[in-house]
Amino acid sequence: MIWIKICGTTNLDDARAAADAGANAIGFVMAESSRRIEPKQVAAIVAQLPPKVEKVGVFVNERPARIREIVKHTGLTAVQLHGDDSADFAEQLFPESATGRPRIYRALSMKTIFSTANATAFLRVHRVKQIFDALLVDSGSPTRGGTGFTFDWERARPFINGLKQTGKVIVAGGLTPDNVARAIEIFKPWGVDVASGVESEPGKKDHDKIKAFVEAVRKAS
Repeated sequence: MIWIKICGTTNLDDARAAADAGANAIGFVMAESSRRIEPKQVAAIVAQLPPKVEKVGVFVNERPARIREIVKHTGLTAVQLHGDDSADFAEQLFPESATGRPRIYRALSMKTIFSTANATAFLRVHRVKQIFDALLVDSGSPTRGGTGFTFDWERARPFINGLKQTGKVIVAGGLTPDNVARAIEIFKPWGVDVASGVESEPGKKDHDKIKAFVEAVRKAS
């Protein structure tokens, strides 16, 4: 079953709608964004979500101590690194708890890296299998957040196939209820991630779109 993350969640009603629809994970943006949410709000939402739902904090070039503090006080079960963070940074992020640490996802911009050779080099340098629980491939933008636009799926296919040889891959970037089945057909990813594709406006989800997205993924997989 394909893992589904509804990202850019800013309120309890939307988080509950995602969980009720069958999403596996709910994402909270902790960096500058129209979907940014404060740690206190995240903690209040997380406390009312089912334990089986993964709670993911999205960080961009944040200090390790600050990430650990937010995780501790909010109940996040995973972090998504959307900045320039190295494998060494991720490896040392939760040194006190190697076994019970939150999951760590690493986001990659697809603006420039498409070839199989680049995938092989990235995997070697970043020790992906040992450090990251999954890689998230996104369209990329100057602010490191979601763009609402897809990347060149056909051109990216060799690169993503290369990434899949070592670990789990999550596809993001411009996904909607209408095109997610095609993305799954092309990439056969471990997971998919959506934010703007299920919104009525930035930071506010359309609950019908959430349901349609989850249904489309389940039908495609």
